[in-house]
Amino acid sequence: MPSNDVRTLLQAAVPTVAVGAIAAVVSGVLAGGKGVLGAVVATLVVTLFMGIGLYVLQRTAKSLPHLFQAMGLMLYAAQILLLFVFLAAFKNTSLFNPRSFAITLVVGTLAWIAAQTRAHMKAKILYVEPDSSDDKPEKTGRPS
Repeated sequence: MPSNDVRTLLQAAVPTVAVGAIAAVVSGVLAGGKGVLGAVVATLVVTLFMGIGLYVLQRTAKSLPHLFQAMGLMLYAAQILLLFVFLAAFKNTSLFNPRSFAITLVVGTLAWIAAQTRAHMKAKILYVEPDSSDDKPEKTGRPS
């Protein structure tokens, strides 16, 4: 991954994990050990889903730039749909507190989106890729 992509990933993941840690502490106080487990699982799910989505989006931007906007919209719709599937699948689980899981999942997703938006706004990304030196004709001193 190029350095801009890694920087964007870190600038989105770190606040999300921090929000997840705060949610785990609050869930631990309010719901005990199962609340902590629910918050941690939700934080991992959000970070994994959104991180993979960002990676796919960056790869699409490099290889198929004309599909970037459509791919971004489709990707976010798919991610939100998958998060709702996770909410529905673990709605009645006894492994962890489902309320802590659901709230952390939503708050973590919002934190990721806000952090990723901020990272993209602050990034200085070139709109046009400059030509590499390999593609330029050699200068011979003669007019062509």
